[in-house]
Amino acid sequence: MTTSSSERGVSLGMPELPAPAYPDDVRTRLEADAREIIARYPDSRSALLPLLHLVQSEEGHVTRTGMQFCADVLELTTAEVTAVATFYTMYRRRPSGDYQVGVCTNTLCAVMGGDAIFAELQEHLGVGNGETTDDGKVTLEHIECNAACDFAPVVMVNWEFFDNQTPASAKRMVDDLRAGRPVEPTRGAPLCTFKETARILAGFPDERAGAVEATGGAGPASLVGLRLARGEAAPARVVHPREGASQDRDGSPQDRGVHEPSPTEHLSSHDAPQDTSASDPAHPAGPAAEEGE
Repeated sequence: MTTSSSERGVSLGMPELPAPAYPDDVRTRLEADAREIIARYPDSRSALLPLLHLVQSEEGHVTRTGMQFCADVLELTTAEVTAVATFYTMYRRRPSGDYQVGVCTNTLCAVMGGDAIFAELQEHLGVGNGETTDDGKVTLEHIECNAACDFAPVVMVNWEFFDNQTPASAKRMVDDLRAGRPVEPTRGAPLCTFKETARILAGFPDERAGAVEATGGAGPASLVGLRLARGEAAPARVVHPREGASQDRDGSPQDRGVHEPSPTEHLSSHDAPQDTSASDPAHPAGPAAEEGE
């Protein structure tokens, strides 16, 4: 007995039609931008990544039209362009919101409250991972590590940092975004829309007043290695993690109260736990003390 293709759930429909072209005025503008981007590279195909950001800035995600445009100007096949566009998660493949709200759910952020933030935002916004609110303002997703572990748990909006978040602060933030109220990142440049962010990632200058001068800052745990390398770190003490003296094998007391490290020892930031908003709501802005204090 044979089974038909329809019974097996296999679609034998017509092939997908070619991607529609951009309107003439849009294509003319994008071609001028593309020439500027391509001129930066000795090999034109090296411009594919910023060109994908460029077409993403046009429609808010990388469409079939955008990929066809990249293929045309770089003399690549659409298969080559699609392979790159589907590999990197910063390229969106479907319509998304003005603000990409990413909650880090990697190990440290997760245990510090990232999982709770993500779960409460899903319920609060009524969307799942990768979905967009009905008003088109916010797309929610969980993201991988953003190298800001000393500020965990971290939420990013259009790749700008919102450090030491709690479920309550994250919900206030998305409510402000949806209402059009000003929202300031913890550090870094002021927020702009996802389309504007994509154009900046394509390599075009951020022309907003004061945006270039705005800068972020790493926390003490991020900089301790650099300070040690420069010889700038003050001598630190490592306290034995268990209270009370331990004993040697013969039962005699052993003093493990304080250990003075040698100059060659590299101390872990976890030897001196720091307060965050998850453990100390009175200090929501960042770590409470410098490393080793």
